[in-house]
Amino acid sequence: MTDEYGKGNLISQTESFLNEVLGNWADSIRALEACEEVMAHAEDLHIVSRCIDSLATKACADPSLFGWPLAGRKSNQSPETTSLWNGISTMTKTKPTSDNWWYEDVTFLSLPLYRRLILAIESRGMRPESIAASVVYYARRYLPLMNRQSSFDDANPGPNILNPSESGQRALLEEIVGLIPNKKGVTSTKFLIRLLRTAMVLHASPSCREILEKRVGSQLDQASLVDLLIPNMGHSETLYDIDCVQRILDHFFLEEQAAAVATPDNIVEEGQLTNESNSMAPMTTVARLIDGFLAEVAPDVNFKLPKFEALASSIPDYARPLDDGLYHAIDMYLKAHPWITDPEREQLCRLMNCQKLSLDASTHAAQNERLPLRVIVQVLFFEQLRLRKSISGWFFVSDNLENSANPSGNVGLKKDGSHHATDGEDDVTHRVSELEKDCSGMKEELRKLVKYKRSWKNFTRRLGFSKSQSCCSKRSKPSNLRAIPPSTVNR
Repeated sequence: MTDEYGKGNLISQTESFLNEVLGNWADSIRALEACEEVMAHAEDLHIVSRCIDSLATKACADPSLFGWPLAGRKSNQSPETTSLWNGISTMTKTKPTSDNWWYEDVTFLSLPLYRRLILAIESRGMRPESIAASVVYYARRYLPLMNRQSSFDDANPGPNILNPSESGQRALLEEIVGLIPNKKGVTSTKFLIRLLRTAMVLHASPSCREILEKRVGSQLDQASLVDLLIPNMGHSETLYDIDCVQRILDHFFLEEQAAAVATPDNIVEEGQLTNESNSMAPMTTVARLIDGFLAEVAPDVNFKLPKFEALASSIPDYARPLDDGLYHAIDMYLKAHPWITDPEREQLCRLMNCQKLSLDASTHAAQNERLPLRVIVQVLFFEQLRLRKSISGWFFVSDNLENSANPSGNVGLKKDGSHHATDGEDDVTHRVSELEKDCSGMKEELRKLVKYKRSWKNFTRRLGFSKSQSCCSKRSKPSNLRAIPPSTVNR
C-alpha cells in the first residue's frame, strides 16, 4: 500500500483525499460523524484528531478569509434564495454569515466528539461568549426540558423527548455544565436557572447543582422574578424552593465580599469615587428582587416564619433605599397567616425600618389593622418628624429668598414692627397644629387604655376574684335564692 510497491499507491491516494476532505467544513463534519462507527481504528490512524483540529481552526478563523457562503450541512440552495426574472431563475446575493454560523453544524456530533471539539476551540483562544452560545445551542437541542417556559411544566415532561433515557440526559447535562466557561456574564442567568431546574427534575448530582447555584448567585442581579420561582422538587411543603433561593443569595454575597476584599479601601483608582453608586447597583437590584420574591411566595400557608425572616434579613439595611417592597411582603404574609401570635407579629415587623417608608407606604401602614399598634405609632411619629423637617426647610428657604430680595429686611413687617404672616404660612401652621393635636390625642388615648387595663387588674385582685370563685358563685346562686324569704324576693 506504500509507494515502495508503486508510485501513487493507496496510502498516498488516501492521504491526498483526506487533505481534500479536511479543507472543507461540511466534509470534515461528515468525516468526523463517520468515524463514530469505527472509532477505535479512526483513533489509531489519527483521523479523529485531524478532523477536530481542522474544524477548530476553521471555527476560530475569520470566515471572510475563505469566502461566502460557507458550505455547511444545509448548503443546498433553498427556494427562498432564488428569484425569477422574466421566468429565469437567478441566484440572490448571499448575506454575510455571523459568528454563530458553526453552532448548528456541530450539534449533529455526539457528546464525546462535541466535547473534544469545544476544548480544541477553547485552546485556540476563541471568545468565551461564543463558546457559551454554542453550548447553549447544543443543550437546547438535546435537553427538551430547557425549552419549557412555565415553571410547573418542567415537573411533567412530555412524551416528545429526543433522548427518553433519564440517565443519558443526566449525564449529558452534567457534561454541559462542565463545558460552560467560568467567566461571569458570558451565559445568561435565565439559561443557568433553567439548567438548574432541569438538573432538579433529572436528579443530577449534588456537585452539579451546587456549581449551577454558584453560577446563578454570581450574577443574581441579572435575574428576573419569574426566574426565581423554582418549583419545589423536594420533600418540603412549600410551593416554591425557598432553600434554593437562600443558597443562591448566600453565594451572591460571598462573591460581593470577595470582590470587596480584592479591592482594598486604601487604593483609590481613577474614577472610583464617581462610580461608587454604580457599585451599589447590583446590591440594590438584588434587594428589590428578593423583596418581590418574598411578596410572591408570602401567600403560601406552608411558608414558615423563620424562613421568611432568614431570607429577608439576609439583605443588609444599606441595600434598601426604601423599605416599601419589604413592607408589602410583610403585609402579604400577615394577610395569609392570620393565626400567628402578637409577639411573632412584633418580631416580623422589626425587619423593616419605619423611617424608610415612602409617603404612600406610610399612609397605607397607618391604616393597616394587621400591623401591631406599636408599629402604627412609629409610622405616625416618623411621618410627623418628616413633615416638620420639610416645613422647617420650607421656612428656611423662604426666609433666605426674602432676605436676598430685600437686604434691608423690612418686607413682611407691619408698621409696628411685628411679622406679617401670609396665607400660606397660616395654612401650614394650622395643619401642623392639627397634626400635633391628633398625635397628643392618640397618646392620651393610649395612656387611658393602659391605665384602664391596670386599674381593672388591680380591682379584680383586691376583690380576690378568680375563675374558680366565679364558677362557685354561679353554682351557689340557686341555694342562696331558696334561703331568702319570698317577701324579700318580691321587694
